[in-house]
Amino acid sequence: MKNYRVGIIGATGMVGQRFALLLAEHPWFKVTALAASARSAGKTYGELMDTRWLLKDGPCPEGLKGLTVYDATADLEKVAAQVDFVFCAVDMAKDETRALEDAYAKAECPVVSSNSAHRWTPDVPMIVPELNAKHAEVIPAQRKRLGTKRGFVTVKSNCSIQNYVPALFPFPGVQDVLVCTYQAISGAGKTFETWPEMADNIIPFIGGEEEKSEKEPLKLYGIVEDGVIKNAALPNFTAQCIRVPVTDGHFSAVFVRFAEGMKPSKEHILEVWENFEGPTHKLNLPSAPKKFLNYFPEDNMPQTKLCRDLENGMAVSIGRLREDTQYDYKFVCLSHNTLLGAAGGSVLTAELLCAQNYI
Repeated sequence: MKNYRVGIIGATGMVGQRFALLLAEHPWFKVTALAASARSAGKTYGELMDTRWLLKDGPCPEGLKGLTVYDATADLEKVAAQVDFVFCAVDMAKDETRALEDAYAKAECPVVSSNSAHRWTPDVPMIVPELNAKHAEVIPAQRKRLGTKRGFVTVKSNCSIQNYVPALFPFPGVQDVLVCTYQAISGAGKTFETWPEMADNIIPFIGGEEEKSEKEPLKLYGIVEDGVIKNAALPNFTAQCIRVPVTDGHFSAVFVRFAEGMKPSKEHILEVWENFEGPTHKLNLPSAPKKFLNYFPEDNMPQTKLCRDLENGMAVSIGRLREDTQYDYKFVCLSHNTLLGAAGGSVLTAELLCAQNYI
């Protein structure tokens, strides 16, 4: 596999920092350009991160500290000339983010985005590599619309759905899903130092999150047809999303009902989870977990502090599968929201697209 020059757009925020940490030692990808807002441009990454580095599990990479940060908008052509593709994690209004990502794509610079702005664009694939890698087949149609040869945009799904949708995805006949998510403060780009009011507190509302949790799975379940991704009609999802005082790791309580005659046995569900292999498994991608779905039989598992870093934060932990009095089954799920759910999932998506020769 050849080496790729990559850029990070939005490099100063929490997800951008996570990209920096993940890519510092990546075997395929070398960071050659960093970009952020106009107020950060012109300074070195080391200068900016001296007081703004938020991640507790590693320092700002030494190899990136000397890079001068570009203005993501004004210096677009300069960034595009130095990279083979970019990761995007900007903190901008959705219409501004869409315009920026399209501009990079039209500059023949593929964009792998962790932002939500393009999730509902019909010819932009929203890829969870272990589930719907085939959605990359829509990229040629997107390139035709954009008038590009290399450039395109692909996005990650919402961080919270990436723990419970993978647990449901392998089963036919899923009809109704009720999910309550308990989401870490890093999902808001915060730490306890920057958000002290979250200590010993729960907030029963996360703006826009419930809509995303209910609608985005239908795109993952959709099919590529006539140059767009056509969303599935089922399953029906209803969600409540709650902010809890946890640093990292989104947790979900899931209730599922199957169509008549399609309810699997508990034993079959456990067997499918145990043996699940997505398309990344055979490609030997650097960031792919060896085991994506992991079931814990103990009543008190999985636990956020113990399990969020499983498989370098790229796995889903599942527990407490049992029959329900109103739905067919209930269980709980956990995943690392800034790794699998954001930067790590985006890196794995980029590896997949490289292996598929889209990049």
